[in-house]
Amino acid sequence: MLVDAGERDKGKVVTAYLQDQGISGIDYVVATHPHSDHIGGMNEVLNSFQVKHFVDSGFPHTSKTYENMLTTIDEKDIPFEVAEEGKEIEFDPAVDVEILNPGQEYSDDLNENSIVLKVSYGETSFLLMGDAGLETEEKLMGGGYDLDSDILKAGHHASRSGSGEAFISSVSPGISIIEVGAGNDYGHPHEEVLERLQKASRVYRTDLDGTIAVTTDGSTCTVITQKTGSEKVVTGTGTSENGADSPSIPIITRETESEEVKSEEAGEPGTGTISSSADHAVYVSDLNLKDEWIEITNRDASPVLLEGWKIEDEGSKHTYTFSSYTLSSQAAVTLYTGMGTDTSAKLYWGSESPVWNNDGDTAYLYDNSENLISELER
Repeated sequence: MLVDAGERDKGKVVTAYLQDQGISGIDYVVATHPHSDHIGGMNEVLNSFQVKHFVDSGFPHTSKTYENMLTTIDEKDIPFEVAEEGKEIEFDPAVDVEILNPGQEYSDDLNENSIVLKVSYGETSFLLMGDAGLETEEKLMGGGYDLDSDILKAGHHASRSGSGEAFISSVSPGISIIEVGAGNDYGHPHEEVLERLQKASRVYRTDLDGTIAVTTDGSTCTVITQKTGSEKVVTGTGTSENGADSPSIPIITRETESEEVKSEEAGEPGTGTISSSADHAVYVSDLNLKDEWIEITNRDASPVLLEGWKIEDEGSKHTYTFSSYTLSSQAAVTLYTGMGTDTSAKLYWGSESPVWNNDGDTAYLYDNSENLISELER
């Protein structure tokens, strides 16, 4: 079972990882909700594996990313199911996968309609929150569910909109995992939420720990983190960082440098790893579909020459290539799709017709080596 697939540029990374594990087919693919950082890579996955079932939150979205995913599902004739609260996904006789959210009535907030799964194997349990926040947490606590879990995938990147104190107490995790981009513009994880999780559990973060793999035989849990440096093994009992006792199963933590990191540092080509806007100094900071402009920001301490860099829309139907333009340090430039005279702060695409789809579109920024540097969906 695969739950979510990251941004569009991460689809190849997810696919390569699954293939490295010897996986040739996927029984269930789950899309927690239609935001691009969760489903952008789905098309790559759906086109690379035979998928037996696709489970969706059922909450419609007008973005091209979501529409393209649905088109691929239809073209490949993949059985499509809408998640139902209280039902179980018949994944494996030894594994219980219970759907806790969304309910029969959808929230106005797309994040709160995220599919929430509790996965149990032997004595080990995982709670996967998608981007669900405080509203969903309150509903789950009042719904009579057994939320107690050994491993918590924190909701919404540990932003202040989730991981409430009462909810964390109900889950009482031994391990909390925060999926978050390094140096992201949202300030995730939020300091108060991080402190709350650290008091209750041992916290792992993708921005600090890299790729995080959790494996279990049902009685012992092993966490492998991707770190630079020599391998070391730490055996613990699930005790949190501040010394508070946790009821989790025995935990073995292994910190190791992956082959992907080694090859990148050695400058070897072909790793297929593409960074998102959170990882780069230059990124797409805003996109206005109606007024037809895009903003690009340089937060680096040095100016950046954008000559040969490109902007593309969803499906690469329109492309703008930067001429000899330098984006100053700590500055932003606005690119308008229409006609006009370029200045230091404003550039003009020169298009006689609209570029951006008002019903939803994505701006992609590529450097002069065709590497995807940043993307922003509206």
